Amino acid sequence: MHLTHLACTACGQTHDATVPQNLSSCCSKPLYPAYDLAAAACTLTKASLPGRRADMWRYREVLPVRHEADIVTLGEGFTPLLPAPRLAARLGLAQLAIKDESQNPTQSFKARGMATAVSMAKQFGLRKLAVPSAGNAGGALAAYAARAGLEAHIFMPADTPKANIIECRELGAHVTLINGLITDCGAEIARRKQAEGWFDVSTLKEPYRVEGKKTLGYELAEQLDWQLPDAIIYPTGGGTGLVGMWKAFEEMERLGWIDARRPKMFSVQAEGCQPIVRAFQTQATQAAEHVGAHTRASGLRVPKAVADFIMLQVLRDSCGGAIAVPDAEMLADVREVGAAEGLFVAPEGAACYSALRRLLATGAIARDERVVLFNTGAGVKYLECFE
Repeated sequence: MHLTHLACTACGQTHDATVPQNLSSCCSKPLYPAYDLAAAACTLTKASLPGRRADMWRYREVLPVRHEADIVTLGEGFTPLLPAPRLAARLGLAQLAIKDESQNPTQSFKARGMATAVSMAKQFGLRKLAVPSAGNAGGALAAYAARAGLEAHIFMPADTPKANIIECRELGAHVTLINGLITDCGAEIARRKQAEGWFDVSTLKEPYRVEGKKTLGYELAEQLDWQLPDAIIYPTGGGTGLVGMWKAFEEMERLGWIDARRPKMFSVQAEGCQPIVRAFQTQATQAAEHVGAHTRASGLRVPKAVADFIMLQVLRDSCGGAIAVPDAEMLADVREVGAAEGLFVAPEGAACYSALRRLLATGAIARDERVVLFNTGAGVKYLECFE
């Protein structure tokens, strides 16, 4: 609505926001949308929020879609921030909450990003969208493309959870299974997209999925009465949610809604696929590809992320960190979280609880700090993990 331009995340060079864009033409890095926040602040105020729609479009002025008619929505966003008192008591924590993204329309946080990306595709008049997906992103694209009347072409590893594959097919998407990882799926799209007329909506290879994900940060601040938590623990594959929240915090500070204090941001990965953890530990500015990546948490099986350098900077700027947990522990913690708090979380969400236990043991998080864990999806989509 108040979108002014796109900026390269590496060098800051301005790009045109009136035409479809993928990576920046200058550095081949992600592009971030920029807004006239002074203009947005004329109508987007804290006082205006209670009377607004209870989805992510309540923050309409800082989302990129220009025309109301182009918004493609299924009611995504404004998911609950649930206190977790029993888990907190087990760990000796004063305050623990879980942001439950499984309550989105397609049962994962991917609904936010795809709602924005598909809305922008509709605005630009695009007809065919393609994405590599380990599961939930594919389901979200299938749903929102169907809602918009667009074609969805989804490339998934052959061992993607069956529920995700069925979801995509039953929503009318064209599904191709690849013997390999999500990076191999992305490579196949890159080889074919020009000839097929597809627009690539891969994680952070287009500018607008991150805008949907940043609403996590806006919601979190609003739900906590504009006092951000001391620590956020987030499962990290492509990292869009992590960097999106950081972008939201900067915007909210510029709007005058929060101060300069930030949560410690912690990235959680699987031991079998931990490129960000290894890069953080070696103080690298970019992450090497994790060769032979494997984990049952399909959303964490991303051996190389295009936004690695942004994630690593966020972790360091926030005085946070990166931690890897084994599959066996995160799968066991699905039951611990479920039995304690009534949430059947995805393995990625349980991994955050596993990580919290370790971070408390090392002193990276203190027991008097306010902590928020993110459950990014529904456990029912991972039934093969529990057979």
